[in-house]
Amino acid sequence: MKALLVLEDGRIFPCRSFTGPGEAKGEVVFNTSMTGYQEILTDPSYYGQMVTMTYPLIGNYGVCPEDIESDKIQAAAFIVKEYQDFPSNFRSKGTLADYLIKGHVLGIEDLDTRALTRHIRKSGAMRAVISTSNLDPDVLVQKARQIPSMQGSDFVGKVTTKKPYFWRYNQPHYVDINKLEDPLIWHFKGKKHSVIALDFGIKYNIIRCLEKAGCEVLVVPAKTDVKTIKNLKPDGIFLSNGPGDPEPVTYAVDTIKGLLGFVPIFGICLGMQLLGIAMGGKTMKIKFGHRGGNQPVKNLSTNKVEITSQNHGFAVDLNTIGKNQCAMTHINLNEDSLEGLENDAIQVFAVQYHPEASPGPHDAAYLFNQFVKVIENAKA
Repeated sequence: MKALLVLEDGRIFPCRSFTGPGEAKGEVVFNTSMTGYQEILTDPSYYGQMVTMTYPLIGNYGVCPEDIESDKIQAAAFIVKEYQDFPSNFRSKGTLADYLIKGHVLGIEDLDTRALTRHIRKSGAMRAVISTSNLDPDVLVQKARQIPSMQGSDFVGKVTTKKPYFWRYNQPHYVDINKLEDPLIWHFKGKKHSVIALDFGIKYNIIRCLEKAGCEVLVVPAKTDVKTIKNLKPDGIFLSNGPGDPEPVTYAVDTIKGLLGFVPIFGICLGMQLLGIAMGGKTMKIKFGHRGGNQPVKNLSTNKVEITSQNHGFAVDLNTIGKNQCAMTHINLNEDSLEGLENDAIQVFAVQYHPEASPGPHDAAYLFNQFVKVIENAKA
């Protein structure tokens, strides 16, 4: 089925839909990963974005229920060079096309993804519309320009959990944190380290990695207040990844400010950006973002280089944070941007990339154990 991708600057990309009729809109970004399209599609950090895969052949290993990172597809649309409708994989439970159709998400192919990626790298991530019903470029350009900008948009409320939950049998188990007599709440203060994860768009594999490191994780909504969190007396706080601009998420910043110095805090991606703002800094939008599984990051304490998985369009400007507030721990080797910060005095640290890397490199998996060590030192 014929389709058209039109960017807000007027650039036009003819294509075809492999998921039937439809129309989609959002910010167009690209991801350089060779595998992991299902994890990418279900990553809440992609809410409001149409994802372009730079690897040319997508769909060849189908989809598997165990590989999801949230309860639904979060991306606004999926853009590939060539779709493979006949997967070969013993784990596959269906085709990518059927998965997208079930999730009401438009998928397009026969598009020059290399040209689109080069255009985004040169001009920056931008708003766009994909349509199979209206193929008038002028009309679609106007639609694209009317889409709210990613900058200034709070998307956290669209992806955060509505109710607190523990991770049980590889799925959320919801609880009422106001009922402290709940057996699960008592279990939260058991032999494992109790960690409250503020959900700004958390990926399931982050919870698995925290549990593997020895933590009992209670995931709570993004707007959970400081008093509620302190009443649960956790051993540590985790600040999750998530979509959109961190600056408008003022409620989360206020909560983080109230938790600084309470117990150890570990943040990832959007969690790092919100932590940076809470510590007096500012954030900035990156021209085309970091999205893929091959970003080189240097650990300044070990001088080792980590190949990392990343997905973000905003970053903390270290120049806006006083040196007495925090120190830089990691740096991106492609452009010298900030990738990690810490403050030993109040036992907080964060990284801009994804150490859970599902899928992706495992170079940074040590950070979950590092968090546990900080918690143990705080307890001692």
